[in-house]
Amino acid sequence: MSGREGGKKKPLKAPKKQNKEMDDDDVAFKQKQKEEQKAMEQLKAKASGKGPLSGGGIKKSGKK
Repeated sequence: MSGREGGKKKPLKAPKKQNKEMDDDDVAFKQKQKEEQKAMEQLKAKASGKGPLSGGGIKKSGKK
């Protein structure tokens, strides 16, 4: 081991991904994903307005 080889080695660069043509199935799939994302965001916003879901019930103390 010589002094010049110390330290981390640089990782090799990954080749660039080629942009592929999107067909009708890909476009439909992307559109469906966007709609599901919007629906999830709406549900999150709706749920955040309410209180805790499981706040009630019997709480156990640390005593035995």
